[in-house]
Amino acid sequence: MNGDTAAVQGGRRISAHAVCAAIRDDIISGTYPPGGRLAEELLARRYGVSRVPVREALRTLESEGFVTTRRHAGACVAQPSEKEAADLLDIRDLLEPLGAARAAQRRTEGHVKVLRGLVRLGQERARHGRLGELRALGDWFHETLAQASGSPSLAGLLVQLRRKTAWVYAVDPARAQAGPGVAGSVDLSVRAVESWAEHGAIVDAVARGDADRARALAAAHTERSLSEYRMRKESPVRTSKHSVNTASGRN
Repeated sequence: MNGDTAAVQGGRRISAHAVCAAIRDDIISGTYPPGGRLAEELLARRYGVSRVPVREALRTLESEGFVTTRRHAGACVAQPSEKEAADLLDIRDLLEPLGAARAAQRRTEGHVKVLRGLVRLGQERARHGRLGELRALGDWFHETLAQASGSPSLAGLLVQLRRKTAWVYAVDPARAQAGPGVAGSVDLSVRAVESWAEHGAIVDAVARGDADRARALAAAHTERSLSEYRMRKESPVRTSKHSVNTASGRN
């Protein structure tokens, strides 16, 4: 998508990239359920833009797998199959440890500073039970870690994988607030503290330039998180036998 394309809203120019991000966020949150139609006119009205950036956003989201185009229905939210959902977990299981190892080899001091700051914030929020703030911090942490790999292609894949995993394994908002890797059978506050301790250990290894240690810690962290995603799949409340996503509100 051409990020220079923009719409005007209240005197402000809004990039097509921002429109795409807003629609993607609403798909991931469950505002637009799997199979739901995405009418350009209604989307343009919702986001206060013309249909041009909306059309570009839908094309980008289709290339990312969030949207499909149906004959006579137009753009609709995709309905990922069980196989596709399982494949996402397997791919993340392979790539996230690689990303951490590359980060240990290529990170800058700036990356380490940001990562340490995010760990401090995450650990503080987790200790005080402020779970609603952890998902955004977790996303920021993992995106920064991916960027520290020094590979734009790998970083892009990792960010997209996390978004899609969060989407296809979406749960009710109360459980999802603590971020990926928190299952309903585990006390949310305890698991959140553990998760951010794991983040801190990964950053320590990255800061030391210990690629093997960073890879091993990231693999253990990822496996715990993905195991809990798989546990969610054991007893979801589904709206469609073809759909994995069960979100009905914002994550």
